[in-house]
Amino acid sequence: MAFETSDVERKTVAILKVLSDSKSPLGSRVIARRLKDSGIELSERAVRYHLKLMDERGLTQLVGRRDGRLVTERGIDEVESALVSDKVGLVISRIELLAFRTDFDLDTLTGSVPINVSFFPKAGFDKALRVMKPVFDSDLCVSPLVATAREGEMLGTLRTPQDMIGLATVCSVVVSGVLLKAGVPMDSKFSGILQFRNSKPHRFVELIHYSGCSLDPSDIFIRAKMTSVSKVVSGGEGRILATYRELPAPCQPVLEQTIHKLNRARIGGVLATSNGKPVCEVPVEPNRIGMVLANGLNPVAAAVEAGIEVENYGMSTLTDYRKLVEFREILG
Repeated sequence: MAFETSDVERKTVAILKVLSDSKSPLGSRVIARRLKDSGIELSERAVRYHLKLMDERGLTQLVGRRDGRLVTERGIDEVESALVSDKVGLVISRIELLAFRTDFDLDTLTGSVPINVSFFPKAGFDKALRVMKPVFDSDLCVSPLVATAREGEMLGTLRTPQDMIGLATVCSVVVSGVLLKAGVPMDSKFSGILQFRNSKPHRFVELIHYSGCSLDPSDIFIRAKMTSVSKVVSGGEGRILATYRELPAPCQPVLEQTIHKLNRARIGGVLATSNGKPVCEVPVEPNRIGMVLANGLNPVAAAVEAGIEVENYGMSTLTDYRKLVEFREILG
């Protein structure tokens, strides 16, 4: 009985999250489709059943004659205080889900890629673009390809708030996703602060393991202003956001081929690899390849360093690769 109750609560929170991300009432069909986009299989009939229970609890309210629902203030509180057991391991689960849902085809350059979404105040966006440009021109981001959205417009499954502009940057999980499709399993270990010396990656000075972490480590580092991305770009010394992953050593030929194809697609971010030997002072087990990847939020971190406000949703959703454009195309 306890398991059934927990399962109902998880589905309730998932539905509330969909409703809270929408400015307009949603029906069971739309909710079921958006849940599926997030990897949750729930039929329209099941959604209607849960909505009825949520109406009775005051979490949602019916709007109009049709089955459109809006989330109530009580429902929003429920989302914000979701079950602790659901939050444990959230980040690693999000990485695994995004990697699984990545269907980007390296040969046809079609399909979906994982993205980070950042929301900037309109007044500060032009300044942010100028600050971020040198980072996008460097090798310290995953890709120079981005997407933007004005208020009310969507980036993946996220709607841009009022008086904000959304920026989507390619997430490093794309590497895990394309390798997974090629049959190569990748173990995502941690996100950290990587120190650069003489324009080369030197060592990790801070790290947060994904397993058991309920918050995006990158956002924690950015909010704490622990980076100096702009200094690395201009002088080769400083600290950036990076991630560490491992994969089986026999997969190296596939890895090299995949990295080559990703580069042709304007996607990179691989800073260092090592077969069985330490990389950036991180021990690598025998028969394993250690890989250090630049974080896709490094340009955004540079904007925060310059005093620009930003709201980040790292590793948050996916978008069609064909919707991405070169960063220089959005410059005024």
